[in-house]
Order: sequence, then C-alpha cells, then structure tokens
Amino acid sequence: MEFTLLGAAFVAVIPIHFVLSWEAKRTNAAMCARNLWDISLGAVVAGVFVGRLAAMLGDGVNPLTHPGDILIIRGGVATGPATIAAIATAAWFGRGVLWPVLDGLAASALAGLAGWHAGCLVRGTCLGTPSGLPWAVSQEGSAVGRHPVEIYAAVLLIAAAVVLVWSRMKWTLPPGAPTGIALAVAAGVRLITEPLRPSLGGGPVWWYVAGFAAGIATAIWAWRRAGTQPASDTS
Repeated sequence: MEFTLLGAAFVAVIPIHFVLSWEAKRTNAAMCARNLWDISLGAVVAGVFVGRLAAMLGDGVNPLTHPGDILIIRGGVATGPATIAAIATAAWFGRGVLWPVLDGLAASALAGLAGWHAGCLVRGTCLGTPSGLPWAVSQEGSAVGRHPVEIYAAVLLIAAAVVLVWSRMKWTLPPGAPTGIALAVAAGVRLITEPLRPSLGGGPVWWYVAGFAAGIATAIWAWRRAGTQPASDTS
C-alpha cells in the first residue's frame, strides 16, 4: 500500500499556488494572495481529512481502530463532506471579510480540484466505464478501452478556472458571484462526469445536484444584491 492520497493532495496544491500567484498581480493584492494561500492550505487539509473520514465510515472502516488507513488506503475521499469542510474552514478563517476571501479563492479552488482529479495519475484511478472512443485507455493487462474520466474532469475544471480568472480581470463581479460560479462549476463537472465513473450503486449524485443549485443560487443572489444597492455603496 502506498501514500497515494498524500501524492494526490500534493498535486492539487500546485495549481492552487500557481493561480493565486497569477492573481496576486491582477485581481488580488499581493499581501492578500499570501494570506489566501495560507487559508487554502488549511481548507485543503480539512477537506481531505474530513472527506477521507467520511469515506472510511461509509465503507464500514473505523478510523479510530484503523488510523493508518486515513493516509494509505486508496478508497478515496467523500466529495460532499470534503467540500463542506473546505468551505467552512475558509469561511472561518475569512470571518469578517467573507466574500473577499471566498471570491479570492474561487478560481484557485477550481484549479486545485483539477489537480486533485489529475492526481489519479499518482493513485492509478483515472479510468472509468468502457469506451470505444479513439482516446480510450486500457488498464494494464486488459484489452478493454475505458474513459479517462478523471482527466475529463481535470480538463473541464482547469478550463473553468482560466475563464473565471479572465472574467475577474475583465469585469468587476459582485461579491459572492465568483464563489457561486465556482461552486456551481465544481458540482456540475462532477455531475456530468458521474455516469462515466465505475460504480456499483451510483455516486452521491444528490450532493452534486445540491452543490450546483447552491452555487447558482449564490451567484443569482450576488447579482440581485448588487443591482439593488445604491451606486455609492461599494460594500
């Protein structure tokens, strides 16, 4: 057994740092970006830890009696609890300046999720359901081609991160809108790629539907709130 979850987490933090560094000279102040980096690390650790515990409990494994399995087993991370833990951690660190913090982390969070999915290359878990497409990949020792579903997700998420960074550079988005957009995109990508993932009972689709709806609602609320504020109100 290998420490593959740690490897995937390491792959995830690289794009987070890159995006925050890029935005530091454009949409986020340099000092703010350094603070956001610290917050993002705390959010990643909390998200992976809580998500891993939830996955273990869902598989009937007691974390208290098998603490080593938190880092070693390839069972993965429960995305719903991980997302809630990461957002809650970032919100706690950003209390008092909630939207500047969450909005400042939005694009880098999408990039980090892209890195997490690309971490399948470390964990050996990139492939999904059978496919006859030209880019299908076969597992070692098998002639059956399969969708590289985790790579699909990584590409979609990194593309969304680039578009969000570009949007923040081009327009002044209302507070909360980048956060809502990022949440909707992250959940939407998981939702549309879920049918391509190998699963006996289906994935936690309701988590993704709820996340997508919450993201859309947050973005709509942000734009409606901005439209009803006096022109002189910049809060």
